[in-house]
Amino acid sequence: MTVDHIATRSRAVLPLADRAADLVGSVIDSSTSLLASQTHDIVRFAMGSPADEAVPLEEFRDIAHQVLDHSSMTYGATEGEPVLLKALVDYLAETSDPTSEERVTITAGGMQGLDIACKLFINPGDLVIVESPTYTNGSATALSYGAELLEAPTDENGLIVEALPDLIAAAGRTPKAIYTIPNFQNPAGVTLSLPRRHQLLELAHDWNSVIIDDDPYGLLRFQGEDLPSLQALSPGDPLLFSVRTFSKILAPGLRVGWVDTDPALRQLVINAKQAMDTCTNVPAQHIVAEFIRRGGLDNHLAGLRTEYKRRKDSMQESLRRNLGDRVTTTDPEGGFFLWLTLQGEDARISTRKLFETALAEGVAFIPGPALSASGKFDDALRLCFASTTPERAEEGIIRLRNAMDRELAALKAGAPV
Repeated sequence: MTVDHIATRSRAVLPLADRAADLVGSVIDSSTSLLASQTHDIVRFAMGSPADEAVPLEEFRDIAHQVLDHSSMTYGATEGEPVLLKALVDYLAETSDPTSEERVTITAGGMQGLDIACKLFINPGDLVIVESPTYTNGSATALSYGAELLEAPTDENGLIVEALPDLIAAAGRTPKAIYTIPNFQNPAGVTLSLPRRHQLLELAHDWNSVIIDDDPYGLLRFQGEDLPSLQALSPGDPLLFSVRTFSKILAPGLRVGWVDTDPALRQLVINAKQAMDTCTNVPAQHIVAEFIRRGGLDNHLAGLRTEYKRRKDSMQESLRRNLGDRVTTTDPEGGFFLWLTLQGEDARISTRKLFETALAEGVAFIPGPALSASGKFDDALRLCFASTTPERAEEGIIRLRNAMDRELAALKAGAPV
């Protein structure tokens, strides 16, 4: 091969698909690698992950020793291992989100459920409503299938459903899908109120729009009263595609979740999944099934709810003590997250720039623009209270205050921020 041939090859343009331009990636997931590369001490409020001590590791080790055999090391049924399907449906029968086996397909975490939903329903150019702010991994999945996103505002009662008709009228067309996180929303921690749940279902039927109901946190309510799920409010509704996961209630590394859909859709869900990974991790399914079968999930969740409330209350108190009226926060009744909005002079600080200064100070969070499809909320940020002890969180809030002080001082001095 000549030098000229080599030079020609090095200048070759890859024949990428059009959709590659819409693969925007995830600031949230990228923070895992970024933090792993740091060599100084960092208080980690960024990733929405259970703390190490919240994972029932010893129980998993014991279960693995007892139940894993050759059947755990071969291909499994695409729809899920029968032992997990039965254990999960039996468990959910006593919750606000009951279901049946013919509705459930086991997935590789919640993200695969979102991908399957978008693969089945979204054509290039379709309009998809997303919350603002939102879990941008979900909106990015819709983008990867060519969706056009329409951001809808939220408040302390979740998605402002009553604003949707005007937004749709302005858009001039109805949405193909509505992506919502109804319980303890990521990132704001807010919960969709019961009247808005009813109204959302009505609008979806008026528009023939599928509701992609993403609920990783519903079992983590630590105060207030449970609300009925969208599935419970509209049983058997073909326009509901519900996505669930064990990542937040057991361990994200298991990569085990499920989708709950109209039984008539299940074979299409299976077909879509078979084009992805054939089956969800079989050993992990067997471990989760046995954990549920032994009754461990109830006690585990009870412990998480108590501890997460303690951690949320403690973080809020630390924010009041160290930052006072410089920030406002949401007040979630469950889940993982607080949403902070900078106030007064501090609102001039870009949280994207603040992230860099905070990282140098030894604390990490997710800047607001990373949680908006269009990069809004430069005066806001997300903190995960679930993954950090109160003592450690106090140190993190002090470091955050120091970073804010540095950025505000630079603004006042006229330095570029």
